[in-house]
Amino acid sequence: MRNRIAGTALATTLLSLALSAPALASGFGKGSGAGEGIAGETNDKVVTFVFFGVLLFFVLTVVVGSIIQNALQKRHDERQSATMRQRIGW
Repeated sequence: MRNRIAGTALATTLLSLALSAPALASGFGKGSGAGEGIAGETNDKVVTFVFFGVLLFFVLTVVVGSIIQNALQKRHDERQSATMRQRIGW
């Protein structure tokens, strides 16, 4: 089972690299890949805003995940305490 998973992961990685190589190599050395992407030429301001967007995404993901986990844990604790009350007879 472990060999099968490792083989699948290796095949997926190699296939991804093989398919992305032409796309990555097309812009290098020809003048068209000199800082110009889909949205045009990039500068420090664009890079900074993208960085802050990624940072905000991960911070919000952690905060929302913590809130959801807290609510689920509260439900679990309430259900567990109700079960214990039934056993004891309170």
